[in-house]
Amino acid sequence: MIEKIQNEVYEQERMVFSERVIKEYNNPKNIGKIVQPDAFARLTGWCGDTMEIYLNIDHDIIEDISFMTDGCGATIACVSMLTSMVKGRSVEEAEAITDDDLVTALQGLPEENLHCAHLAIITLEKALQML
Repeated sequence: MIEKIQNEVYEQERMVFSERVIKEYNNPKNIGKIVQPDAFARLTGWCGDTMEIYLNIDHDIIEDISFMTDGCGATIACVSMLTSMVKGRSVEEAEAITDDDLVTALQGLPEENLHCAHLAIITLEKALQML
């Protein structure tokens, strides 16, 4: 019975989200807090989701990045993917990533979830401004 319900939920998710989005929110990367980050930002989106991004930088390279959020699956997927995209990159490269770049990396997002990608991008931008 439980397996049947899980399969139905998964099939419904697949009708809305890409496989990449589902993978990211079911197995998020870089989740958690960095104890003494070089930079940190917390923002709340218009939908009520709050996102925190923590950064450690060494010689202008993002050595470590992590996040916390109370957001929905799409928000988790967006920030998880974004942290993977910028880890090991220069600050300049990270600053150049756009909402569209993130949505493309996730193989698309429904229109009603595009604000989740924007929240991830602007939270990262705010953290980078603290450097």
